[in-house]
Amino acid sequence: MAQEISVYLFLGFLESGKTRFIQETLEDERMDSGERTLLLICEEGLEEYAPDKFNVSNCAVVTLEDENELNRENLKALTRKYRAQRVIVEYNGTWLLDRFFEAMPESWVINQMMTFFDSATFLNYNANMRQLVFDKINMTQMVVFNRFKGEYAKEDFHKVVRGISRRPDIVYEYVGGKAEMDDIVDPLPFDVDAPVIEIADRDFAWFYRDMAENGESYIGKTVRFKGMAAVSKKVPQGFIVLGRHIMTCCEADIAYDGFAVDTRGLLSDVKTRDWLTVTAKISYEYNDIYRAEGPVFTAEKLERAQPPEESVVTYY
Repeated sequence: MAQEISVYLFLGFLESGKTRFIQETLEDERMDSGERTLLLICEEGLEEYAPDKFNVSNCAVVTLEDENELNRENLKALTRKYRAQRVIVEYNGTWLLDRFFEAMPESWVINQMMTFFDSATFLNYNANMRQLVFDKINMTQMVVFNRFKGEYAKEDFHKVVRGISRRPDIVYEYVGGKAEMDDIVDPLPFDVDAPVIEIADRDFAWFYRDMAENGESYIGKTVRFKGMAAVSKKVPQGFIVLGRHIMTCCEADIAYDGFAVDTRGLLSDVKTRDWLTVTAKISYEYNDIYRAEGPVFTAEKLERAQPPEESVVTYY
C-alpha cells in the first residue's frame, strides 16, 4: 500500500490571513520534522511567501494557476516529482471543497483543516455568498476570525458558524494579536432531559443534526415530533421513514431526511407524503432502511397530523 501523506488544508477568502498563518507555521522550528513538504498554493493574494525564512529543510512551493489543474493526475504527478511526504494547501476561496476531495490522490489523508475569515467582511460574505461560506465551515475543525475588534458582537459570528456546524472550535484573533476562544454556550432548542422530548416543527433540523452527532445520548429516551412519511418496497414491513425536507445552505441542497420508525401497527394504510405525529422510544440498531446501524424509533403513539406552516426547515 502507498504511504499515507498528511494533508493540512487551509481555507478562506482572499486576505483572510491564510498566507500569514502558513508562513509563520513553516517558520516554526517544530515543523522541521525531516518530511519532504509540498506547499500547494491555489490563489495568490497581496501577501507573498518568503520561502527563505521557512524552517523546513525540504519544501517545494507550487502554485496552481487554474482550477483545471486541480485534478488527481496532476496532484499525483506533483507528489511523485517532489517525493512529498506532507502537503500543505492554501485553498482558493472561490473553489468548492468537493473539487479538492475529488482530486485528492488515494494516499492523501486530511490531517487538519482550518478556515480563516477577515472579521470586517465576514458577515457581508455570508449575506451575499452563503454557499461559499457554508462550504468553508461545514467540515472544518477550526474557524479563525482575524482582525477582530471589540465593537463586533461575537454572537453575530458565532451563530453563523453554529448554524452550519457545531463541531469546529471558534477563535477570535483581535487586532494587536490577542486571541480568544469562543465560549458561548449553545443550548438546544428543546429539553433533552424531559420525560418526552418535544420537537417543535421549526426545530426538526436541529434535532436531526444532534441525532447524527450525538445519537447514542438519545438511546432509551422518548421523543415526539411531526414528520412527513415515506413508504416504499425498500422499507421493511411494519416500518416507515418519518422526516422533513431540510435546507442546509441554499435551495439547491434541500433534501428529505428522516428516521426509521417501527409503527407497531398503530396506523394502517400510511402513504408517502402523509403527515404524522409520532411519540416513540429511541434505540440504536441495524435497520435495512439505513443498511447500517442507526436510530430506530419504536412508536408508542402514531397520529395523523396537519402539514406544518413551513414545509422546509433550516438551521436558522
